[in-house]
Amino acid sequence: MSDEALVFAEHQAGKITRPTWEALAAGQRLAQDLGLRASAVILGESLSGLASELAAVDVSEILAVESGPLREYTADGYAEALRTLVSERKPRFVVFSHTYQVRDFAPKLAAALDRGFASDCLSYRKESGRMAFVRQVFQGKFNADLEFAGDPPYLVSFQAGSFREDSVRRGAKAAKITQVQVSLTPGKVRTKPGERFREARQAVDLTQAEIIVAVGRGIKSRENIELAKKLADALGAEIGASRPICDGGWLPMDRQIGSSGQTVAPKLYLALGISGAIQHQVGMKGSRTVVAINKDKEAPIFDVATYGVVGDLFEIVPPLIEEIKKAKGG
Repeated sequence: MSDEALVFAEHQAGKITRPTWEALAAGQRLAQDLGLRASAVILGESLSGLASELAAVDVSEILAVESGPLREYTADGYAEALRTLVSERKPRFVVFSHTYQVRDFAPKLAAALDRGFASDCLSYRKESGRMAFVRQVFQGKFNADLEFAGDPPYLVSFQAGSFREDSVRRGAKAAKITQVQVSLTPGKVRTKPGERFREARQAVDLTQAEIIVAVGRGIKSRENIELAKKLADALGAEIGASRPICDGGWLPMDRQIGSSGQTVAPKLYLALGISGAIQHQVGMKGSRTVVAINKDKEAPIFDVATYGVVGDLFEIVPPLIEEIKKAKGG
C-alpha cells in the first residue's frame, strides 16, 4: 500500500469544476496530517490543458488518464478506469468532492474494489492513531463518526463547503504530469451518454454559484420573488429558495437549498425571509459570508449568519438594490 492520498479532479465543459478545488484542499490537508503525499487524477481525452492547470497545485503528481471512451462521462467508464488505476497504485485514500457525478459512479467503484465509501463527510479527525470521518445523519440533526474497516484504499467524499477552495496550496513549481493509458473495451462501457439532463429550462447547478440570493416564506407571495430576482441581477447572483417556496411551485425544485435539495457553499449567501430551520442550514452553512434579513430576531438563521439585519425585507431590499447599482456605476 502506497503513502498516497489520490484526489479525483472533476471537469465539465472543458473546465475544472469548483468542487474539485475543495477536494484538492481536503486531500492536501489529509496528506499533511497523515504524512502522505497528495496527487490528483483526471479522466478524459486531450487533457493537456486541464492537467497543466492542476499542476499549479502543490501535489506530487498529476495523473492524466486518457482514453476514447472517457471523452464523455459514463459511470461505467469512470469506475473501470479508476478501478484499474487504484488497483495498480494502491493509494491509502481516494478523495472526492460530493457532486452529482461522484454520487453516480463512486459507489460502483467502491463495490468493484470491495472497499468502503464514506460519502458526504464534513470533516475528519485523528485520535489515538485512528481516523474518524464526520458526516451528518437524520437530516443534519446529528453528526456521526465513521471509521473504515479492513485494508485501504479508503474512499471518501466531502460535502460542498467543508474545505475552502481558496485554501488550496499552490506549488513552487509545476507538478509532474504523468500520462496514463487504460484499455476500455466496448463491453466495459455499456452506456452511451445522451444530452445533459435539465429538469427545467432555468435549471442550474447552485453548487457552482459564487453568490446566491435565497428566499423563504417571508417573501409572502410568488409575485414578490421578482424583488429578489432584481437583487440577484444587481449582484450577478443565482436565485435559491427554502423548501416551502419550491413545494409551493413559486420556484422550480432545482432551486431548493437544504437537506432535500442542493448543498451550496458560495462566497456570499443572502437569506431573505428565511427562518433557517436545520434542514435549510444543512444546505447552506458552508457559505463563506451569510447575510440574513428577517423580521423575527429569534429566527435560527441568525445563529449561522455573518451579518444579520432585523427588519422588513420589503423596506430593506429596494434601497439595497439601488446602492448596489450606484456602486457598480449603473
